[in-house]
Order: sequence, then C-alpha cells, then structure tokens
Amino acid sequence: MVNEKIDLILNTLNLIKEDDSVPRNVRAKIESAIFCLNDNGKDFSLKINSVLQDLDDLSNDKNLPNYTRVEILNIIGILGGYQ
Repeated sequence: MVNEKIDLILNTLNLIKEDDSVPRNVRAKIESAIFCLNDNGKDFSLKINSVLQDLDDLSNDKNLPNYTRVEILNIIGILGGYQ
C-alpha cells in the first residue's frame, strides 16, 4: 500500500517535472524530491520529512501555476500521513 502511494506520488512529480509551463527552478526542486524518494540509502521518515519541506516551500512559490500547486498540496497531504 505504501509503495503504491509512493509510486503514484513519483508519477505525479514526474509529470510536473516534464511540464514546460512550470518554472525551471520548481522543476529542479521537483527533480530533487524525486531523487530523494528514490534514495534507498536514506531512512523512510527522513526522506518523507525532506520531501515535505521542499514541497511546502514550493507550494508557496508565487510563480507556480495553480493546477500544479493543487497537485503539490495533494502530495503533501498524502506524505503527511506518513509522519
């Protein structure tokens, strides 16, 4: 169940990363979050906390398209359940 949700989150983050309407700096942070979630060397709770912090910062970016902000907030909600 956890792996399925993480896979869904990774798919959504990849879609955001490939969206050309998303600012480059946001796509770079999304790529960093993807890398962090895929890092098998890190403790699961540390990965979640790191990604949550990055995504929370991104959700406040004024240049972020609204539909992308909604997707990021949805991901934050899902990941917040793992804390």
